[in-house]
Amino acid sequence: MRIAILSRNPKLYSTRRLLEAGLEKGHEVDIIDTMHCYMDITSAKPSVRYKGKRLPFYDAVIPRIGASVSFYGTSVVRQFEMMGTYSINESVAISRSRDKLRSLQLLSRKGIGLPRTGFAHHPDNIEDLIKNVGGAPVVIKLLEGTQGIGVVLGETQKAAESIIEAFMGLNASILVQEYIKEAGGSDIRCFVVGDKVVAAMKRQAAPGEFRSNLHRGGSASLVRLSPEERKTAVSAARTMGLNCCGVDILRSNHGPVVMEVNSSPGLEGIESATKKDVAGMIIDFIAKSAKPHNTRTRGKG
Repeated sequence: MRIAILSRNPKLYSTRRLLEAGLEKGHEVDIIDTMHCYMDITSAKPSVRYKGKRLPFYDAVIPRIGASVSFYGTSVVRQFEMMGTYSINESVAISRSRDKLRSLQLLSRKGIGLPRTGFAHHPDNIEDLIKNVGGAPVVIKLLEGTQGIGVVLGETQKAAESIIEAFMGLNASILVQEYIKEAGGSDIRCFVVGDKVVAAMKRQAAPGEFRSNLHRGGSASLVRLSPEERKTAVSAARTMGLNCCGVDILRSNHGPVVMEVNSSPGLEGIESATKKDVAGMIIDFIAKSAKPHNTRTRGKG
């Protein structure tokens, strides 16, 4: 099978591991810089061009698209889909997961556990916005933030009001969520491939920090999931339409609540914490799901 990994950096751990796993299992694997692709859209035979040549036909693509390039990245994935290439995560599902507000609305509609959440752009009554999610402390998030950037804890009513006012001054849309104190500064990353959680780790925030992201100095350890937590993670992935994703959940007094569904989860933390070959599981899922084409010369030129 011929597989393309869409990644801007071939040196990233996740990209390297997917390449290694694909080659070990006997597949042809190429790494393609998404942002350097350009597309022939109007032709009767849609194609993706790269470095002055038309790319060969790929049986499958693995999108590793950062949040900062979501629009162009998903456009490239969509072009591959038009050509009949299987994508482990479809372009529409990636776009859906990148929209934090839409994600929460979809999860809510499916009855999946969530922290109480408010959404606002320029609220007339900030006090009511905070009260509506249970009062301070509250977590305030910029809608476009990633890896813990743009996420602030408003520990008191006054602090929360000041933070919201500051974000309003930036003309930014914000999410205001209840602070799950009982989680103790930790969350659980459930790595979903297909219809099951293949690996899970607990991420603990660094001392003095409430964000558990590994990029922010958090630590990772092995964790045992409850059946309800597994069900929640799989349901969240299915709701987003993602075959491969990281579902971040908190353990609250009212059961597991989903914080985020990440369509391009990193492999380093989860593989290090669990000692599992997650990259290999992803390649196996693709081999099972994609339909290989016999014609290997299509698209060359």
